[in-house]
Amino acid sequence: MSDFLREYLIVVIFGVLGVGLVGAFLGLASLLRPTRPSAQKYIAYESGSDPVGDEWSQSQVRYYIFALLFVMFDVEAVFIFPWATRLEAYGYFGLVEMAIFIFILVLGLAYAWRKGVLRWL
Repeated sequence: MSDFLREYLIVVIFGVLGVGLVGAFLGLASLLRPTRPSAQKYIAYESGSDPVGDEWSQSQVRYYIFALLFVMFDVEAVFIFPWATRLEAYGYFGLVEMAIFIFILVLGLAYAWRKGVLRWL
């Protein structure tokens, strides 16, 4: 067996061992824990206060879109940071590439703004 395949075999063995240990500990915990079911354990928890209304309620999609936009622009900052730390090594080519990248981000932000996604109502 080649060294390349042997290294992958080690990763697979550790993966199987990890999944097996997690399964073993969860199985052991299910055998050892006390089970005392009650109706109070199955109601929705709302920060210590009594639940109001039924269990299902419709959330507005705009909050999820706002959160996704935040995550998208936050992740883009991860791409800008390494470029900023090595700016002198990349020279003008890196500067032009990052300007194009930031321009595309600004276009996305302008599109979201124009569509009214950034209005918090």
